Amino acid sequence: MSERTVTFMGNPLTLLGQELKVGAKAPDFSVLDNGLGPITLANYAGKVKIICAVPSLDTPVCDTETRRFNQEAANLKGEVVVLTISADLPFAQARWCGAAGIDKVVTLSDYRDRIFGNAYGVMIKELMLLTRAIFVLDASDTIRYIQVVPEITNEPDYAAVLEAVKTLL
Repeated sequence: MSERTVTFMGNPLTLLGQELKVGAKAPDFSVLDNGLGPITLANYAGKVKIICAVPSLDTPVCDTETRRFNQEAANLKGEVVVLTISADLPFAQARWCGAAGIDKVVTLSDYRDRIFGNAYGVMIKELMLLTRAIFVLDASDTIRYIQVVPEITNEPDYAAVLEAVKTLL
């Protein structure tokens, strides 16, 4: 497995886990919802999924990204779900969502077991946080689009993500 990196303010950071490929079956994972309940990919069976990995909702770029996807989700059909996964504690995620008025994006926590970060190859070795990345899965959990943002302080290409989702509807 080759070492993969992203940067944070120009400084390289190492990603743990295997790099996923478009066309592959998405790995299952177990994360926690804001009430500490276990959530897996099966919870969203039959839906198109936009999975946003972010370092922390309490940072400006993650805040902006999640608010933007919350707005975009209002225009997406019911068969699309937007999941934002971070290593933030579920309590912090619930507090942030309440303060930000987030009601369309589902926030999930990978803090306990780091299963998602490792399975999707987005865990930052040096920080044990998730890097900024987006995965679009079809209703059968096949990966149809991947965007790992090279510089963590940059926002993702929203238009490209939304275009990938539209091809699945």
